[in-house]
Amino acid sequence: MAEDGESERGGDAVVGAGSMDSTESRWVFQDDDDSEIEGEEGEDEDEDEEEDETPPRTTLDSDDDENAAHRLIRTGPRIDSFDVEALEVPGAPRNDYEGISVGRRIVIACQILGVVFGDVGTSPLYAFSVMFTKAPINGNEDVIGALSLVLYTLIIIPLVKYVLIVLWANDDGEGGTFALYSLICRHAKVSLLPNQLPSDARISSFRLKVPSPELERSLRIKERLENSLTLKRLLLILVLAGTSMVIADGVVTPAMSVVSAVGGLKVGWSAIGEAEVVMISVAFLVVLFSVQKFGTSKVGLAVGPALFIWFCSLAGVGIYNIIKYDTSVFRAFNPIHIYFFFKRNTTKAWYALGGCLLCATGSEAMFADLCYFSVRSVQLTFVFLVLPCLMLGYLGQAAYLIDHHSDYEQVFFSSIPDGAFWPILLIANVAALIASRTMTTATFSCIKQSTALGCFPRLKIIHTSRKFMGQIYIPAINWFLMVACVILVCSISSITEIGNAYGIVELGVMMMTTVLVMIVMLLIWQINIIIVLSFVVIFLGLELTFFSSVLWSVGDGSWIILVFAVVMFLVMYIWNYGSKLKYETEVKQKMSMDLLRELGSNLGTVRAPGIGLLYNELVKGIPAIFGHFLTTLPAIHSMIIFVCIKYVPVPVVPQSERFLFRRVCPKSYHIFRCIARYGYKDVRKENHQAFEQLLIESLEKFIRREAQERSLESDGDEDMDSEDDNSGSKVLIAPNGSVYSLGVPLLAEYTQDGNTISEASTSDEVRPVVEEAPSSDPEQSLERELSFIRKAKESGVVYLLGHGDIRAKKDSWFIKKLVINYFYAFLRKNCRRGIANLSVPHSHLMQVGMTYMV
Repeated sequence: MAEDGESERGGDAVVGAGSMDSTESRWVFQDDDDSEIEGEEGEDEDEDEEEDETPPRTTLDSDDDENAAHRLIRTGPRIDSFDVEALEVPGAPRNDYEGISVGRRIVIACQILGVVFGDVGTSPLYAFSVMFTKAPINGNEDVIGALSLVLYTLIIIPLVKYVLIVLWANDDGEGGTFALYSLICRHAKVSLLPNQLPSDARISSFRLKVPSPELERSLRIKERLENSLTLKRLLLILVLAGTSMVIADGVVTPAMSVVSAVGGLKVGWSAIGEAEVVMISVAFLVVLFSVQKFGTSKVGLAVGPALFIWFCSLAGVGIYNIIKYDTSVFRAFNPIHIYFFFKRNTTKAWYALGGCLLCATGSEAMFADLCYFSVRSVQLTFVFLVLPCLMLGYLGQAAYLIDHHSDYEQVFFSSIPDGAFWPILLIANVAALIASRTMTTATFSCIKQSTALGCFPRLKIIHTSRKFMGQIYIPAINWFLMVACVILVCSISSITEIGNAYGIVELGVMMMTTVLVMIVMLLIWQINIIIVLSFVVIFLGLELTFFSSVLWSVGDGSWIILVFAVVMFLVMYIWNYGSKLKYETEVKQKMSMDLLRELGSNLGTVRAPGIGLLYNELVKGIPAIFGHFLTTLPAIHSMIIFVCIKYVPVPVVPQSERFLFRRVCPKSYHIFRCIARYGYKDVRKENHQAFEQLLIESLEKFIRREAQERSLESDGDEDMDSEDDNSGSKVLIAPNGSVYSLGVPLLAEYTQDGNTISEASTSDEVRPVVEEAPSSDPEQSLERELSFIRKAKESGVVYLLGHGDIRAKKDSWFIKKLVINYFYAFLRKNCRRGIANLSVPHSHLMQVGMTYMV
């Protein structure tokens, strides 16, 4: 039984695959309704995929009942891949901190402060300043009301929503909008890129929780999401919008934090003006982005203790001001003062909501940066250190403002005792630099996730830690954010205007997260609908109220950041749209097995010794670019392996489950397929020689297992000879525990569309009726093939790269021509090639270009 039957059968899980196998293909000799005949990727593979999706049974879940009666049913344990080391990945540990020493836990705590909580930790520098600029203080009750609003915003959004709810919606330790999207994609087929395979769901890290039959609501939602193209597109748009806001947040956070901290110089040094603050801020920002390349571990460990001192200083100054000025500020814990605040100030209080939200900025960073640390460590650090220090800081500022109404513009620095001013100013600036990189690290994580899921152009990604694979650095994005941040600071130097921009991007991310978590609650958690509705009404309603406040001030200059977010959204959407069109076109134009059978085992050309690794994006079928190689090159290698690098919607693919192999065409063709599966958090940093060696070793194991299964198939044939053909379903249990249902002969001839085909369902090999004579000695046949592989390896390995570009047809709409021929072409030309991670010498590369009209 061939490995194709158990390692992977590309099938009807490929969204829309049937409709994409078009009769327009240049390589196809006959019309294909649902799928092309592909050797051991045979005509029946679409139905076989559906069979293997379900628990052991004796009936088929197939769209074709007639064909189902002539098929071997393989159920029970599957061998999806090989028990070999996939790659030398310097980051197998993910978020597992069990068994580490106390000293190491302290180090991790420092890193958490430096990476996750820098943004929310510096919000006391500017929250009250922006609030009271929009709603001036007219009495002590205004201060108490504003303080009450800030305290309950801190409790409701960062604590209740993110720490107690959203952090639990992580994707195996990964956070952020794309991690939520990946989680949803695993439980419902909502991805627009049609390259999913049922074998992906058998990766151990999938850990699917299938909607239970008792909860019909979950099943209905899943069915509705999978069957509605509009809902799929809407979901993708929400995810891309949230991610674009995260990237924009990576621009505005450094601007806000650094400008507000440097502005403290005006309090202690009267000679400092606005122009000097801008210049110093720009210098700080350049230094900040320059040290980003040293990585999260190194930078986080270096600045973590500094941020711990900052939180202690924040709490200490707050306690000092409460004791010195007014202990009555604790009245603000009574929410009735929020009502009084709005009753006295009405419209101005509504304007002040935009400034109030700034106390919760950085909440999304706790979720987006979750990939760097464990959920529990982030929760404990926030509850027992960050939140108490923040509350004490705001209480102290309110106590100071009760006696100094006019000092609201720089309330934090004005409230510092004289003897501690300069040390705390220094610590505040260090904390601001730390906060500035918080959303930068979140941006790196989101972009890596979106790249892996086909929604962002490929860029160079540097992994900065050998212990934790989630810690990355993207040079192009780093310098791009620096330039954008410097432009923002130079064009908008007002804290209030930058605060408006800050509020817009923060609320954009928060609202997208709320919607996605709602889908997770309904589809995956399957909790009571009352709880879901309460979550949506409370948090989305509150965020929309805040959003209405900041949008009212969008004309003040914060529109710049909205334009930036829209540009990033268009980049991601165009890339996803172009990639989807390119993949669908390649599926339509893939080669037919009829052509390869007519060409023969020599493929109509000379088969030169050696191995050709043809990289393509198809998970099934013969790519059209292979025909281009056959017609362009004077010879082709004696062995061809189609290599597909595929990202699946999981954070990490276990090393032992990395590769899937299958045979394409009969043995004499020596053509195979290899699908290398990666999670969006996996490290791809391979050496081409090690990759080749591992590939060949895995292929040899595949061939040995294939030979063993063919032996099982022969044994099954002998058993069937003694049984009545019309008897019920028989069962064969293999030594490895695999279960085979033998209801019909393993090799059954049947006629479909007038063509007689001999079907070997166990290998999916489709051949003419006249079969090849079996070898008299299977062992000799196996050794000959293994010897052939070794000789081909000794002759050399060549990487065959097909650069498939797409162009819009002449009769296409103008917008489509503009998007595909210019914008997508520009992105594709300037992005990183998929082969770039392998350091392949140019002497081992062979490239052929091909253009598809879409």
